[in-house]
Amino acid sequence: MSSESAVLLETISFAAEKHRCQRRKDPEGTPYINHPIGVARILSHEGGITDIEVLQAALLHDTVEDTDTTVEELETVFGNTVSRIVQEVTDDKSLPKHERKRLQVEHAPYCSHQAKLVKLADKLYNLRDLNRCTPVGWTPERVQEYFVWAAEVVKGLRGTNPVLEVKLLQLFNERGLEI
Repeated sequence: MSSESAVLLETISFAAEKHRCQRRKDPEGTPYINHPIGVARILSHEGGITDIEVLQAALLHDTVEDTDTTVEELETVFGNTVSRIVQEVTDDKSLPKHERKRLQVEHAPYCSHQAKLVKLADKLYNLRDLNRCTPVGWTPERVQEYFVWAAEVVKGLRGTNPVLEVKLLQLFNERGLEI
């Protein structure tokens, strides 16, 4: 087994352990780990990304935000670069939701290229998931509001990965949104 394969397997194992009790908000209650794995897969299979640290950050992108994982823990286990990328895409959960969303839009253009890749793939995964099925308790209006907000974030990520951006534009166009 190549060393990169071993690194990715260790990263998946870490993320799976951290997210072990979490479920997505879809009616099936899909295991949460499917999301970060899906984000990494979008990057590698659709975006052509081979940067191992970006793929690791994709697998870990919600650990600090949604589990007991700390930035320091990620730095110790996975190194400074992976930790930095995850930190860049992590919302401060102590802030109100509307403020976190506003800050994502505001900060998107200033993220590193690596963090922008993770953000693009994360948005693509989430929007596809919303088209697949509506989360429990979400109205069609709330789904559309998420698309509108995601379009604002993606505007700040332009020029990062043309393939992923075209796929996002298609989803926005289907919703009557232009960016």
